[in-house]
Amino acid sequence: MTNAHDVHAIQRRTLRVLATGQVVGSAALSAAVTVGAFVIQDILGQDTPLGGMATATVTVGTAFMAQVLARVMSSRGRRPGLAMGYGLALIGGMIAGVGVETSRLSIFMVGLFLFGNGQASNLLARYAATDLAEPEHRGKAMSRVLFASTFGAVFGPILIKPAERLGESLFGWNLYTGPWIFSGLFFTFSLLNVWFRLKPDPLAIAGRLGSDAGPKRSLSDVLIPLRHSSSSRLAIAAMALSQMTMVAIMTMTPVHLKIHGHESVSAFIVSLHVAGMYAFSPFIGRFSDRFGRRRAIQTGALVLILASSFSSLAGDSPTLLWPGLLLLGIGWNFGIVGGSGLLSESVSSDVRVRVQGSADLMMSLCGGIAGFSSGFIRKGIGYNSLAVVGMILTGILLVISLGSPEKSPA
Repeated sequence: MTNAHDVHAIQRRTLRVLATGQVVGSAALSAAVTVGAFVIQDILGQDTPLGGMATATVTVGTAFMAQVLARVMSSRGRRPGLAMGYGLALIGGMIAGVGVETSRLSIFMVGLFLFGNGQASNLLARYAATDLAEPEHRGKAMSRVLFASTFGAVFGPILIKPAERLGESLFGWNLYTGPWIFSGLFFTFSLLNVWFRLKPDPLAIAGRLGSDAGPKRSLSDVLIPLRHSSSSRLAIAAMALSQMTMVAIMTMTPVHLKIHGHESVSAFIVSLHVAGMYAFSPFIGRFSDRFGRRRAIQTGALVLILASSFSSLAGDSPTLLWPGLLLLGIGWNFGIVGGSGLLSESVSSDVRVRVQGSADLMMSLCGGIAGFSSGFIRKGIGYNSLAVVGMILTGILLVISLGSPEKSPA
């Protein structure tokens, strides 16, 4: 029997291990995905409306594999599930690099889909942080893991140019091959980190290992609680709409900057955006614990509306994109922390892991749809109008959150 003191010690170790993996994993993801649209343009032409297909494929891979990894976690533990995700992301990075080098779009897409496993593991790690956390500290635990992503995600885009030059000078690769190969290799560390250090498994200590993995439990059975819980539905809406707004605007920002001759500042604006996504996590986690998950969701919706407004008014100049993309990341964080915390409180422990995986599937799938359609919207009505669409989505979220009935945490 594990006593309270031992549980607290295991929780502290778990958070350290998860945070370490997040640093490297987020660096790999942010570095590679930043140049994804450029690869599509190189293969299909600069005027292609399919520039968002790279981000869309990664997020769709994240969506479907989140469900698979959640199944592994529910039956075998967090450690095997996270390790499997990071390992597949490593393979995906290598395949994507081959696709870039050979200018084969099909190979590149397969690599991107597998690369999405890294994002799935990084997202599911935030739930692992709450397995042993006390209910009133779940937001704080989750935010600590998200905060660790700051260091890797901010510096990841800045490392793109060195990776490009290193690949060209040492191996004679194409310009964008290096970021994908090196990003894939980064996941080796994340894989080894969780495999050798995430012991004991927090899900096993929490007593929920295998609790929702019975052979008679189907996906529809797992989703039944969502149909009867307004809190669960609000949680998923918060994560999905926040993700859609963030992905749509973020995906097309580098393309918009490149078209108007500002490619040199693209990586720095993306780094600032990613800093907004993660650097304020400690504050946002405490805010969520103190004022409630719904208040966090409502605040996130307001920040995303403001961010979309800045982006819609940016025009040909990057001036307003600096604060716009920063606020886009902060609003996303509020929505994810508030939504994830509310979901964990709204479902029973016997189905929690599977529901978390299903929620991430929906969230990432919505993000994939947003990423894929963003290129067509930008080409058809412009980047500024795309930002207005984001404003409308978060306006819907604000209305839903204000109209949702309050319920005490479970």
